[in-house]
Amino acid sequence: MTRPRIRVAAYVIRDRAVPEVLVFDHIGMPEAGTQVPAGGVKPGEDLEEAVLREVTEETGLLTATVVRQIAVECKPHPVTGQPRRTTFFFLHASAETPDAWNHHVEGDGEDAGLTFACRFRPLPLEQPLADDQDAWLGAIDRCWTTVAVDSQ
Repeated sequence: MTRPRIRVAAYVIRDRAVPEVLVFDHIGMPEAGTQVPAGGVKPGEDLEEAVLREVTEETGLLTATVVRQIAVECKPHPVTGQPRRTTFFFLHASAETPDAWNHHVEGDGEDAGLTFACRFRPLPLEQPLADDQDAWLGAIDRCWTTVAVDSQ
């Protein structure tokens, strides 16, 4: 049996009039669809470290903080069919975080050289995310009130 690829995904939430989630599109690759920051965990890397790294690599955002783990999902990659296990995290971004920006990915990973159009979208989302990445956003609704009250 093939071992699953270990991954993380980030629901970066900004508190405005309604909660908003950080999403991005690959500029020049519309077939990739709208996504949240996500990617593989490096050997020996803690899951929380990995999710913060992925947020920084894919969006350039340095100020997000991990609130809690939301879910663990085991399902095959939509193209290759290879097994993967993704841990979804709820992260918080400051209300002062910009509404939208473009981020050019540096480094030597699979996304190197790509540019992502990042933006916050109000919850609930009007359109689904690529690869059903929005499947666990409902868990944010249940815990957002607690986080908003605790941070006041």
